[in-house]
Amino acid sequence: MKTPGIKKEAMKLIEKLPENSTWEDLMHEIYVRQSIEAGLADSEAGRTKAVETVRKKFGLSK
Repeated sequence: MKTPGIKKEAMKLIEKLPENSTWEDLMHEIYVRQSIEAGLADSEAGRTKAVETVRKKFGLSK
């Protein structure tokens, strides 16, 4: 998924990190952001399943 202004958004993520952050901390923040954006795109495109359907498939109760 290509996001307009990705450089600006990446800088916002970096600015929010504490001064003693590691590369792993930064990578985690990028991963979380990317995952959220992918999930939102899937939702907007109708590529989701109802919770009830997933629970039934895996034999989970409410």
